Amino acid sequence: MKIKEIIAVLEEMAPLAYAEDFDNVGLLVGNPKAETTGILVCHDALEKVIDEAIAKNCNLIVCFHPILFSGLKKITGKNYVERSIIKAIKNDIAIYAVHTALDNHREGVNKIFCDALGLKNTEILVPKENFIQKLVTYTVPENHVKVRNALFDAGAGNIGNYENCSFNSQGIGTYQGNENSNPVIGEVGEFVEGSEIKIEVTFEKHLQGKILKALFANHIYEEVAYEIYNLENPHQNLGLGMTGILEQELTETEFLQMVKKTMKADGIRHSEYLGKPIKKVAVLGGSGSFAIKKAIQAGADVFLTADLKYHQFYEAENQILLADIGHYESERFTKNYIVDYLTKKIPNFAIILSEENTNPVKYL
Repeated sequence: MKIKEIIAVLEEMAPLAYAEDFDNVGLLVGNPKAETTGILVCHDALEKVIDEAIAKNCNLIVCFHPILFSGLKKITGKNYVERSIIKAIKNDIAIYAVHTALDNHREGVNKIFCDALGLKNTEILVPKENFIQKLVTYTVPENHVKVRNALFDAGAGNIGNYENCSFNSQGIGTYQGNENSNPVIGEVGEFVEGSEIKIEVTFEKHLQGKILKALFANHIYEEVAYEIYNLENPHQNLGLGMTGILEQELTETEFLQMVKKTMKADGIRHSEYLGKPIKKVAVLGGSGSFAIKKAIQAGADVFLTADLKYHQFYEAENQILLADIGHYESERFTKNYIVDYLTKKIPNFAIILSEENTNPVKYL
């Protein structure tokens, strides 16, 4: 298989359009047309991981964190990023990063986190905004089912747990073609008044090109009337963090001990105990201090995340237990998920879980 074929599978798992604007995801290094000898899945594509890929005959590394995050003006090997890139290029190893594309996915990083803790009834904590658009178009009654179904097939009409959603209303449309027109109904220069169906569907904005292609290919009019609107509705199934419910409530100490064992954390920093049982849990893998208020608003008893600073623990405001379990630890099982996904999608192919622990934080 060529690397670009593997990339297509990875983008099904974590569409790049789901990533945050600040992020650097996708193919960072390498030729997408090269044949794939093997895939090594890791958390961070450090030098020692490049060496592991070389030893295991893998010329594609799929990593969670992007080794290239900000622009490089020089590549001289003066730091760990440049040394990793140089070694990868010298050995024809491609590097592909998923990061926030998988963070934001409904089945991604935070669902993996919730599943590890046994949480049920999960919901997105910080829904992605400015990501939904609405298409409105008009056609004659005998054409509207064909157009609507084509829009559904292109990805329109998904709302929460429902698909093929649309609103259809009947009205009167008018038009009059000039001498350069070629009307399907009526004659050049004739004023036409007739029954039309108005079709309204929503879609994720990165699908706009595909949606319009389907519209134009299935509409009978020479000139297709349509409007596209940006909606303020948050995306119900896309975003950062997640909440879930424990099957059985635990004391604060019992809960943190369970988390420490499950996530293999060497230590947990937490805010002051509130003496309340833990039932509803909020999680956000990686750096999640920005979502403290969201966790409180969601009614969570505890918020598990990483990289909390000293003063951010005060933001608990005696309303929630904040717990910093470590950045790497909160994303620990992500690479296992990627391996499992690729193995199911590409059976009988060399897909290897990296044995390297790339956590830079150590505990005494």
